[in-house]
Formats: sequence, structure tokens, C-alpha cells
Amino acid sequence: MRITPDWLTEPGAQAVCTMLTDAGHQAWFVGGCVRNALIGAGASDIDIATDAVPQTVSDLGVAAGFKVVPTGIDHGTVTVVVDGTPFEVTTFRRDVDTDGRHATVAFATTVHEDARRRDFTMNALYVAPDGTLCDPVGGAPDALAGHVRFIGDADARIREDYLRILRFFRFFAWYGDPDLGIDANGLAACAGNLDGIDRLSAERIGQEMRKLLAAADPAPAVASMAACGALWRVLPGAAPDALAVLVHLEGEAGLPPDAIRRLAALGGDPARLRLSNAEAARLEILRDTQISAGEAGYRHGETIAIDRIAVMAASLSQPIDPRDIAMARRGAGQVLPIRAADLMPALQGPALGAALKAAEVRWIASGFTLTRADLLG
Repeated sequence: MRITPDWLTEPGAQAVCTMLTDAGHQAWFVGGCVRNALIGAGASDIDIATDAVPQTVSDLGVAAGFKVVPTGIDHGTVTVVVDGTPFEVTTFRRDVDTDGRHATVAFATTVHEDARRRDFTMNALYVAPDGTLCDPVGGAPDALAGHVRFIGDADARIREDYLRILRFFRFFAWYGDPDLGIDANGLAACAGNLDGIDRLSAERIGQEMRKLLAAADPAPAVASMAACGALWRVLPGAAPDALAVLVHLEGEAGLPPDAIRRLAALGGDPARLRLSNAEAARLEILRDTQISAGEAGYRHGETIAIDRIAVMAASLSQPIDPRDIAMARRGAGQVLPIRAADLMPALQGPALGAALKAAEVRWIASGFTLTRADLLG
């Protein structure tokens, strides 16, 4: 079988492959770019696998006049930059020892050895520079069917790297077929290895959850996470039911996928996700049930106010009220018509602040209709 994605003939990619093959080495495009080409999706990164060891790749790159960066040389990866475009070139590897998070690897000489150490069958696809597909573990049928399946024994793959539990659900969200359902063997293996999640860093957990929740419809994957207990390991107290409703409402309202909006709908304690200060602040606003749509627009802007409306509607399993959207937009364009100076010198200090706050509350409650004269009268 041959495939012909646009990136296959990209001059830089072909130049790196030619650099390797002219020296007598193998060169295969591998992983996500191949999987996505097979299913008709775009590719953001072009990765290349080879039997050449990292030092050889570096030497060949320098000799060809390319910039060479030893980005992960201890694990076999060298980045070769051609005309400003980076290509990760990784030597075939096999795992010698694993501890559930990091692996000790040895360099290998064949595609088949390299494929066996990868996580899912759809990620162990290789394409030669001429477009010939090599599928050592049956990943092509799985990719086309939307079947996210561990290579070999699912339990063994997970124990090599417990992050694969979260990757399993993330890949199902992005590439799985909900009608086919999640792979039963994979789900059982995840359920049996939940303690391994505790060995993962908050940064890695957060990265995986952001990516999962950014999928077009992550609800089936998150429901499966809840079914096996993984969801509560990363987000204690979460409730998955509102997420499916939110995804539906997003489609009706034309809202793009957004991980933090969806996280707000899930609820739970996000401490294990290591959110940035900005993400945490936004999440708190989206979960605030004490302010009106108009006040949210006024204080936080139209975008976050509409996100909040969607989250609140999803939590109640109700449609979005267009009147709330209108008020959010109205509030976003408002400026309080009085200033502290308008109340001075009659009021000073705490009394001034309290009076200004009270006037603001009245003005918001009026739907922003009270005028300056009304507020000062």
C-alpha cells in the first residue's frame, strides 16, 4: 500500500531521508504524521525513524549543511533543521528496562523492533520516502476503523509508562469511533493500573487532560475514564454527565472546543492538573454561580461570560437562554456612569467606597439602565 500525503514530497523531509539513505541507512516517516495521512487528517510534526545511531545522524546532518540539535540524544533523537523546518530523527529503539515512567532503551536495527515498543497500533505506522506503507503491528486497519488498541499486551504497555492510561483516553477522544466503543482490553488494563497515575507529575497529567478536553467531542472518552475510575484519580469529585450536554450546547452556539470551559463543566478539584494562574482564575469565574450574565459580561468580557452561560446551562441540562447571551453582550460594553469624584467631597474613605459599590450594584441590577443622574439622585 502506498500513500501520498502532501508532506511526503516536502523538500526538507525528502532531503533528510536522502541524507540517510545515500549513506546506506533506512529512513521511515513514522507515527502521527502517517496515522493522520491514512485517515485524511493534517500533520503538524514530521518524524523520521532510522537505523542510524544519533552520532551518525548528527555527522550526516552537519556534512549536509543542516543545523543539528541534540534534542533527545540520550534516547536516540536528533532534530535536523532544513530551511527553518525541524525534523525529529530518532534511532530505532527497544526497551531494556522500564519503571512505569522512564525507559532505558537500546538502539535497534529494524522497524519491527521499534514498533513493538510503541503504545498504540495506530501510532506504529511507517512510510518509506516513496510512500510505501509498512505496518508491523496491524495499525492501519485500526486507524481506519477508529480502534485505539494497545500493541501486544495492554497491561504490559501501561506498566512500561503509566502516562499511557491518560493517552489511551486522549487518543480515543481524538481518533476513536464512539459507535465502535472503547477497546475493552485497554479499558480493563487501565482500571487495573490506576495506582500508577499517582506516579505521574501534575504537569504531565495536566497536559494530557488539556489535549483530551480539546477534542471535538471528549464526552465518550471522559465517560469511559469515569467508568474505570481514572477520572477521579486526576480530577477528584468530577461528574462527567454535564460534559456531553455542554458539547451539544457548544455546537448549537458555535463555540469552539475549549479545555477550561469543559473542565468547568466537569467540576471537581483541579489541583492535580497544575493549571496556570490565568487558567485557574478563568476556571473560578466559569464556576461562579453567584453573578448574573450581565454582570459577568461587565466584569469579565463577552467571551468568558458566554462560556459561563454555556457551563451553567449544561450543569442544569437546559438550553442556553438567548436573553442571557444578550445581557452578557450588553454588560460587556458598559462603563459605570459615575466615578468616585462624583461622590466627593461629601464622602471619603471607606464610606466613599461603600457608596460607589452600592451604586454599581443598583446599576447592574437595573440592567445597566440607570443613568448618572439616577445614581446621584
